Amino acid sequence: MKDLARELGVSIATVSRALRNSPEIGLEMQEKVKSLAKRMNYRPNPFAQSLRKEAPRMIGVVVPNLVSHYYSSVLDGIEYEASKAGYSVISANTHEDSEAEVRAIDNFISMHVEGIVACLAQSTTDYTHFEEIATMGIPLVFFGRTCLSDKFSCVTANGDEAAQQATQHLIDTGSRRIAFIGGPNHLDMVRRRKHGYLEALRENRIPIERELVICDKIDYQKDVEAVTNLLQSEYRPDAILAFNDTITFASLAAIKKTGLRIPEDVALIGFTDDPHALYVTPKMSVIEDQSNLMGKTACEMLLKAIGGDTKIYKKIVSQQIVIRETSAKKGIISEIPK
Repeated sequence: MKDLARELGVSIATVSRALRNSPEIGLEMQEKVKSLAKRMNYRPNPFAQSLRKEAPRMIGVVVPNLVSHYYSSVLDGIEYEASKAGYSVISANTHEDSEAEVRAIDNFISMHVEGIVACLAQSTTDYTHFEEIATMGIPLVFFGRTCLSDKFSCVTANGDEAAQQATQHLIDTGSRRIAFIGGPNHLDMVRRRKHGYLEALRENRIPIERELVICDKIDYQKDVEAVTNLLQSEYRPDAILAFNDTITFASLAAIKKTGLRIPEDVALIGFTDDPHALYVTPKMSVIEDQSNLMGKTACEMLLKAIGGDTKIYKKIVSQQIVIRETSAKKGIISEIPK
């Protein structure tokens, strides 16, 4: 079946279903599979089939940090869509480590999952393990942090537009020295959000100060230290745009640690849909990721691929900006275009 899948450019699961006349596979694809199977003298193994008959239909999900609200919410969306289609979901937490990511992918292959949804660990720069997935014909969809866009479908957010709007809001409410605190520069998600931030500065003819752009490892304690050092330096910003929920709450802690007022001394807005943003004091201005919708969308795309759709899709989930107290320097609560 691997040979048939490789020859046709589809997944092994698609070949299996086509040979079983599954209604999930179109008649044209069924005919292609059966015709090639006949030419290649394919014969099913009854013993192997009996072992697989009772096996659950599984989808594997690889996330960098399962304890964060963003990734748990994405996983919840994936599980919701998967269960409707009769699939169970098994997840692997890489803890932002590329080697753990490779092991997770290998484990999923060994478990014969029918497809994989994945988000890159921040330390991943070698994509060989994903290239092997493409060669094997196993359906895979990326979300959030992506790679190999010519080989895999992906669902991302409009982070560049949202970052530009959020930065413009900070400018409109009086900030001029706006810092961007991001993750590793090799991540496409970081590049998109940083691009939007820089575009807003350029459009308003505000000089770009390198000292105010900090893109390093995503780690709460290290980010608290980095932002604290920035706030205590001669380059102290009067506003911060934070890349994700970890950095957003690290920035909030650092501002309070240095005794500065929010938003009077330092305004803050960050990417997160963590419900704690509403419960902290002052209430947090955020760019909401719509992570649950992202998970549902990624799973829908994966199910299409498992069903035999070989088209590569690029979906964008729009983010929503919610202005509360941490960025309302002039008492402006909501002037962001819908």
